[in-house]
Amino acid sequence: MTFRLLRTIAFNTFREAARDRVFYNLLLFAVLLVGASLVIGQLAAGQDVKIIKDLGLAASLLFGVGIAIFIGIQLVAREVERRSVHATLSKPVGRPVFLLGKYAGLLLTLAVNVCVMAVALFLVLMVFQRITPSGVQATWAAPPVDPRLLIALGLIYVELAVVTAIALLFSTYSSALLSATFTSAIWVAGHFVGDLRTLDQVGASGGTVWVARSVSWVLPNLALFDVKAEVVHGVAVPAAQVVAATAYGMVYSSAVLLLAIVIFQRRDFK
Repeated sequence: MTFRLLRTIAFNTFREAARDRVFYNLLLFAVLLVGASLVIGQLAAGQDVKIIKDLGLAASLLFGVGIAIFIGIQLVAREVERRSVHATLSKPVGRPVFLLGKYAGLLLTLAVNVCVMAVALFLVLMVFQRITPSGVQATWAAPPVDPRLLIALGLIYVELAVVTAIALLFSTYSSALLSATFTSAIWVAGHFVGDLRTLDQVGASGGTVWVARSVSWVLPNLALFDVKAEVVHGVAVPAAQVVAATAYGMVYSSAVLLLAIVIFQRRDFK
């Protein structure tokens, strides 16, 4: 029964997101950016295929984060504004199931987004391979249609899952504007966790170092999911690194979702 309710909420959330103009606009711009990378790549001799891969992966991440934030912050806020949350929770639907269903629905939306981006990127790379002379292709460090791109895209999806959980957490008790601001700030800061832990090496004082390190252990270490440089330059990504990063993302997302459930359980909608 619980699984059926969870699945129903997830699919309803996916349908709502699919009808959202923000989703289509971001997806369209992302696909156009991937296509534009074909033109940009041809203007950079010797680095063409690397630029296409780099722009394609960056577009997948940036626009995926945009969808995760701008749709994720509305998952609960929209239900509260419409007062539909009262009708939903009056049925045999627990608040944890409600939140997890919303989360699963947005993850499904993001999965579609990443798949579309992957198809667009691979199509652009295939076209570029067709129009590039074989002599030039011989100088490439990695083949254009490189299966290792799927590793980078997979870790991007894990990062999006973490960002979605954070957006959902803020949406349980804050306004949409503040939720978007907080989530965006954490996403940016999460890529500099390593720098926060090494402030003592640049001459920072003891108190500053302690605060920075404490904050760094609370923030998500999003740099773990960034293997774009390795993949673009044809460097192998160890399987252990991929597994560790995925496990970290799942554990961190679970912890954030648990905190969101605790807050949502105590919220009064009257």
